[in-house]
Amino acid sequence: MWHMASANHPESGSISGYDHGSRRILIVTGLSGAGKSSILRVLEDLGHEVVDNPPLNLIQALASRAGQNLAIGIDVRSRGFEASRVLEELERLRLLPDCSVQLLYATAEPEILLRRFTATRRRHPLVTSGTVLPGIEQETALLAPLRANADLVIDTSDLPSPELRQLIETRFGSAGGEGLTVALMSFAYPSGLPREADMVFDARFLRNPHYDPLLQPMTGLDEAVVQYVKSDPAYPAFFGHIQSLLELVLPRFVAEGKKYATIAIGCSGGRHRSVTIVEELARILPKTAPVGPMMVLHRELARKGLASWRWAVPPQDPSQDTTV
Repeated sequence: MWHMASANHPESGSISGYDHGSRRILIVTGLSGAGKSSILRVLEDLGHEVVDNPPLNLIQALASRAGQNLAIGIDVRSRGFEASRVLEELERLRLLPDCSVQLLYATAEPEILLRRFTATRRRHPLVTSGTVLPGIEQETALLAPLRANADLVIDTSDLPSPELRQLIETRFGSAGGEGLTVALMSFAYPSGLPREADMVFDARFLRNPHYDPLLQPMTGLDEAVVQYVKSDPAYPAFFGHIQSLLELVLPRFVAEGKKYATIAIGCSGGRHRSVTIVEELARILPKTAPVGPMMVLHRELARKGLASWRWAVPPQDPSQDTTV
């Protein structure tokens, strides 16, 4: 999944779509194996000039001489790498006239990264021999300041390559959507809280369809489960409070310049109750709250291959705008 940080640097321009009034400079960093190279390839296809792992002391020269949108890949392999130096270079870039500068950070769960390194037989840049896990932990610590200051954090744990491409094309292509992008996510508490979530709601107190033999193999995408969850006497008030809170908060997010919000609903298995509520929110919120594109991801179902993320409200393509 992906997470847009709050607008830490409003002077650097819009993140949500293409800013025709300025040249875009993207600094792309993140954990090894999390998809940085894939992101750079998509940006290159979108017309960005791409430079991967230049020495840090060349960043200003690259940015000053680039005649088009520029994407620079930086990670622990970059000559002279220090997170503090990268942040210093980032602030210097933001002083360039007519430039929109953003920091992108790619991440994934440690077990996912470990699985990817095992599958590809690649060597982790911080490990010369032995297991990859210590290298992942060391790199996570080294890059922590960059993640904390990122404008956009993309968690690729449950994001296949085609969906990652579509996500980058949506955010940085000429057809990027405007307004507040909302991601609705269901998850299972035993598998961990979604780190990218801005707001989390706990649905574990509702009656659990898992204990009904007929409903157990189903999911919240099945009507029988939906009706079971909604029949809980506490459901109407619970859902109503969530809806009312989001209708209050989302306009404030828009007012403060926030471009992305992740709303997570959790239950015990991430299969029944949370899925039901996310689907209902995806149906209702576009009618009642000021949202732009809206994504739906059922994390546990995706991990089991039972569902993939989708657009509940797709990004608007400016080429289809018929207003005059």
